[in-house]
Amino acid sequence: MTRRDALDMFLLSAFWGVSFLLIRLSGEVFPPVWVALLRSVFGAAVLLVALRLGRHTLPPARLWKPLLLVALFNNVIPWSFFAWGEQTVSSNIAAIINATTPLFALLIGLTLRDTRLSGLTLGGVLLGLGGVALTVSGGLGGGHATLHGVIILLLASLGYAIATTIAKRTLGGLNPVGLATTQLGLSSVMLLPVALIGPAPAPLTLTAVGAALFLGVVGSGLAYLLYYGLLARVSPTQVTAVTYALPVWGLGWAALAGEPVGALSVLGVLVVLSGLGLINLPPRAKPGATPLRTDA
Repeated sequence: MTRRDALDMFLLSAFWGVSFLLIRLSGEVFPPVWVALLRSVFGAAVLLVALRLGRHTLPPARLWKPLLLVALFNNVIPWSFFAWGEQTVSSNIAAIINATTPLFALLIGLTLRDTRLSGLTLGGVLLGLGGVALTVSGGLGGGHATLHGVIILLLASLGYAIATTIAKRTLGGLNPVGLATTQLGLSSVMLLPVALIGPAPAPLTLTAVGAALFLGVVGSGLAYLLYYGLLARVSPTQVTAVTYALPVWGLGWAALAGEPVGALSVLGVLVVLSGLGLINLPPRAKPGATPLRTDA
């Protein structure tokens, strides 16, 4: 990896890591569906500019069904559910729960017989789930999480895993910028009517509006460009290592914002990262796949 690659990976992990805090701040004014809508619209605007300037191509219209499904499970559901879940779960715990996405993806792969189960893999899954359980138990006991919110966040992470599975099977080889632009465009279209008929935002504040804008422009649009730019220069295994840093960034940004960070959350992060490390030993990448982001 070059210095530019290392810098881009650092920025990408920071952008995605702060997303959990921005979701909470946006949710102080905007209902969950509105948070997801604004994130999609602002992110799509950035990607549309990149699409035109870079003369990238959009996916063919014949793939509209898998494209809709990927937008639904990778953007509409997770982004709405993270905003919903963080109404009763602190952002640092949400960041750790997000780390269950690779675990869910692995379990789906085993169910579909796309993945073989080894002793290391099984140990990694159990260790990762144990780390999440530690974090959740600390949050529930300390009043920083509710069971209802935790379940919602787990469903959001499951959505990311489902979208990744669909994309691997149906959307491999597409132009990544065109794919990302289409995803956010479709998610915006799906979220708009739901947002308009649902609860309206509360009186706007500079903090909430700024958080929503930063979440969409930087945490979604620019982050997608960094992500796919890295994929063009380094291996998918190296890029997906960014996922490991997200819980750490989640804890760091939350602490800077004044959120309480419990000892069990810190221990949970270490256990989850150990589990993910086992799952990815040795790293294997499916040829022709276009990895999707698996952050909040």
